Amino acid sequence: MLMERLVVGRLQTNCYIVGCTQTDKALIIDPGDEATHILDSVRAAGLETTDIVLTHFHFDHILAADTLHEKTDATLHIHEDEADHLRHPPTLFRAFSPDVPQGLEADNLLQEGNKLSIGALSIQVLHTPGHSPGGISLWLPEEKAVFCGDTLFREGLGRSDLPGGDHQTLLKSIREKLLTLPQETRVYPGHGPPTTVAHEARHNPWLASRG
Repeated sequence: MLMERLVVGRLQTNCYIVGCTQTDKALIIDPGDEATHILDSVRAAGLETTDIVLTHFHFDHILAADTLHEKTDATLHIHEDEADHLRHPPTLFRAFSPDVPQGLEADNLLQEGNKLSIGALSIQVLHTPGHSPGGISLWLPEEKAVFCGDTLFREGLGRSDLPGGDHQTLLKSIREKLLTLPQETRVYPGHGPPTTVAHEARHNPWLASRG
């Protein structure tokens, strides 16, 4: 697996380029802004974008999705519980960014347990709601890596006070879907540095005391 992290936009969102070294096919995760920068990085790596996955509908994770979708003709994915939010983003988001796209349609609606293939890479969809109702994480078992959007951060977790958020649901998602992955699994969050399942289980102040 080839992986590059790009930090984009005003909120410093992690956009990930995940490539298959055998086929040069690529997945873009959370194109939060700076479409040209993302496209240039994909091309510099010699990759072809076949898929774009949005871990959730929040504006700082989708601002470049429309442009990338148009320029690459890649399949755009989001969880089925977020499709309507993607089409009709909350008015609140316009207070943060006037560029939030309206009427953005995903090509494919995801559910828990769905699998995506990017060349030879196999990716499993984990439904991890709480930060948003249809938040997802992308688990690559053979690579022991998970891309978790804003569900879990290094020694932190996502906020739950935005539309569709719920703190107890978020904690349940983390404990049942992420902390149960192999301890050595690398965790790539939507903001900030990577971490591991083992580190968060032991040191995350929101989680460690609760096991």
